[in-house]
Amino acid sequence: MAPSRALIRRIAFTSTQPHMRPSPRLFSAFLCKPQKVPHRSHLQIRNTEFPASKCVRQYSSQASAAPEAPDYLNEAELHIFNKIKGELEPVKLEVQDISGGCGSMYAIEIESPRFQGLTVIKQHKLVNQVLKEEIAQWHGVQLRTKAA
Repeated sequence: MAPSRALIRRIAFTSTQPHMRPSPRLFSAFLCKPQKVPHRSHLQIRNTEFPASKCVRQYSSQASAAPEAPDYLNEAELHIFNKIKGELEPVKLEVQDISGGCGSMYAIEIESPRFQGLTVIKQHKLVNQVLKEEIAQWHGVQLRTKAA
């Protein structure tokens, strides 16, 4: 999570050397949880009080085992989403109708552990096998796959 602009301004104005811009490393220090924080200048805090080994990025988290379908998907996108989710057990899945709403072309992005050790062509063949009936009625598909 990036620091707010208000925090950036406060750091810049309370700095002991106002002509210097605070470094991005200083901002990351405010996201970390230090053991002790004595009152010191920003250079000492950046260099000694917040070692990288003590910092934990707040936005880092484990991906959920199964992605949930976003509420903005139409019926056709939801059907494709659920079919891929059931067969390939993805950790990341995005389905989008890129044909302007007529359902003739889709962009699909899948990240799944089932792709581990497979070439890109074999990954795409696996997805094509799952969506065989649907792909027969489409004009085209943009497929991006990745092993999780």
